[in-house]
Amino acid sequence: MSTVNSTKSGANSSSSYTGGTSSPRQSAIAAALGFNQSAPPIEFMTKTPETVFGENTFSKSVMKKRLPKAIYKSLMQTIEAGEKLDPTVADVVASAMKDWAIEKGATHYTHVFYPLTGGTAEKHDSFMAPTGDGGTLAEFSGKELCQGEPDGSSFPTGGIRQTHEARGYTIWDVTSPSYILENPNGTTLCIPTAFVSWTGEALDKKTPVLRSMKALDAQAHRITKLFGHDTKAFVASTAGPEQEYFLVDKNFYYARPDLLTAGRTLFGAAAPKGQEFDDHYFGAIPDRVLSFMFEVERELFRLGVPIKTRHNEVAPGQYEVAPIFETANVATDHQQLIMLVLKKVAKKYGMECLTHEKPFAGLNGSGKHVNWSLGSSELGNLLDPGDTPHENAQFLVFCAAVIRAVYKHQGLLRAVVASAGNDHRLGANEAPPAILSVFLGSQLADVFEQIKTGGASSSMPRGTLEVGVDTLPPLAKDAGDRNRTSPFAFTGNRFEFRAVGSNFSIAGPLVAMNTIVAESLDYCATKLEAAVAGDASKLHGSVQKLLTEIINECGSIIFNGNGYSEEWHAEAATRGLLNNKTTPEALPALMAPEVKELFSKYQVLSERELESRYETYVEQYCMTVRVEANLTKKIARTMIFPAAIRYQRELAATCTNLQALGYEFDTKTLDKVTGLVKELQDSITDLAEASADGCEEMVKCCEVVLPAMLRVREASDKLEAIVADDLWPLPTYQEMLFIK
Repeated sequence: MSTVNSTKSGANSSSSYTGGTSSPRQSAIAAALGFNQSAPPIEFMTKTPETVFGENTFSKSVMKKRLPKAIYKSLMQTIEAGEKLDPTVADVVASAMKDWAIEKGATHYTHVFYPLTGGTAEKHDSFMAPTGDGGTLAEFSGKELCQGEPDGSSFPTGGIRQTHEARGYTIWDVTSPSYILENPNGTTLCIPTAFVSWTGEALDKKTPVLRSMKALDAQAHRITKLFGHDTKAFVASTAGPEQEYFLVDKNFYYARPDLLTAGRTLFGAAAPKGQEFDDHYFGAIPDRVLSFMFEVERELFRLGVPIKTRHNEVAPGQYEVAPIFETANVATDHQQLIMLVLKKVAKKYGMECLTHEKPFAGLNGSGKHVNWSLGSSELGNLLDPGDTPHENAQFLVFCAAVIRAVYKHQGLLRAVVASAGNDHRLGANEAPPAILSVFLGSQLADVFEQIKTGGASSSMPRGTLEVGVDTLPPLAKDAGDRNRTSPFAFTGNRFEFRAVGSNFSIAGPLVAMNTIVAESLDYCATKLEAAVAGDASKLHGSVQKLLTEIINECGSIIFNGNGYSEEWHAEAATRGLLNNKTTPEALPALMAPEVKELFSKYQVLSERELESRYETYVEQYCMTVRVEANLTKKIARTMIFPAAIRYQRELAATCTNLQALGYEFDTKTLDKVTGLVKELQDSITDLAEASADGCEEMVKCCEVVLPAMLRVREASDKLEAIVADDLWPLPTYQEMLFIK
């Protein structure tokens, strides 16, 4: 008798990509393959960058042309020196801003603010007001510029505002430029604002950033004054966040309910080829994606966002865009604009932009590495070590202050990058571990090691790199290597906080960094002022004593090795470093007495404001898991289970028919499918029981609900490898990642 072996019919066959069937997945594949990847030339290519940059921004140069000199000078004192805003200038600025916006085609204005959702919020109002004779008049007063009134209770407040307590205010932030946002049918004047409650408490991300910058400026001036720099120039923290993201054809996106609602795939077996060959990283950018990038850059240039870098990232379908440094407040606002423009422009090219930290399991996730430094217009970058850092005492004090800050507040830094999405990324091979450590590089590590043992007398030279090819120019070699496994790495003249997730507002991490460094500079300044006591000749010895004390107390946070290794995890434990691997472990640090005291002392967040953020982030974590659990159950029950049953029925029918014809049928595949169908059913039942009352408590979400979701996924992903390709309902990793 003959034997017939069952196989996965149609799997990866060329007919699977022809659109010959009517299934939603096959239709999505056909539509994706048929997308016209050509794009018309964009206006940016016909203009020089300097004529495009900032053309839709009410920038300093625009203000200088349109405002009276006295008004302009007053504004610059606020923007550049951090002086108190003179309210009498508002009417003049509002009139000039309105005229400029109307010339750009604007009919409405909006106060843009950044609530605790992490996104952008806006309410639009018209410039036009009716007149007594039946006409209209364009009006925009200083009061309307300075203050708006959105609902103060419908955004996350963590208990600060109750449902019946609705009043909240937006407040014009003069330090962040207003801009024009274009739409095919018109334009809108967008005014960056803070958002506070009727009681004056911060309901947003911006207000604490501005407060923390003020605190950092005050303490930094105490240090620079000790070194003879008695300047009033505002010492600002600066940031340059690198945004990673994925692009997926919109046809696949809309055929995946998990991507549509949760932003990540809750199901999906690994593709035959992933990122093993590293051939996507820095590879040639596909034409469709490059056209998208050109338009993104054009739009961001017009909005005054200084985009510098674009490239393919490691995972297939993953990319990165990065601006150059700006003051922390402006960088935060521009980062929100970057995410907005990425998503908006992607749709024009038939794609969706994914900023979730881990949209595809088993592949690199996406971060938002925040490069952080501080400096002023007069003093330059205060974290620039120069060629001989061992002789640069001012730099060493600032650098040591950062090291101390990370050591003292490692729990806080971990908490401000905690989220349900980032939990899937931290600790994997594309992200730093949850253990906070500082990488200094060989040159600075050597300098601080000398300080630890009595005083630094030399710095490792940078040197020149020769590669043995005469036609290639010699390269100036950096004094230290880079370390991509470090969550907090010194990279030349700044620190890079690599643990921030791609979907985050950078406001929270910046508030934490600014405030902990302000506290550390306060500590250093207090010590040095007491030791010097007005005698400048004592400064050198006092600095040496302070640096030695800091490095001996806090040096365990410095680690230049491989942060991915198991050995480091064991060593970190012996050093007493924290390893809060999940959000439920990390978030309680926000409620630690020392953190409450820190933010209260420097007037960045009151205890009530801090508690509101903790409550909000706990709620957001639980809501995220709840949504994902509901999605997992729905997709498994209504899409995956029916497909598996149909394939099981086909196999059973084939078995019956062949046996009727006298053939022996190998039932191994049928038995395996039957077993996996039962495993899927059982896991769905377990998830339903786990999530019935488990999505209100953060720890239970993490320890019970998420593992239950994973068991459903495991059964489904095994079925994906067996069920006939023409029956499988969800676009696969292979299709989503490689069809561009």
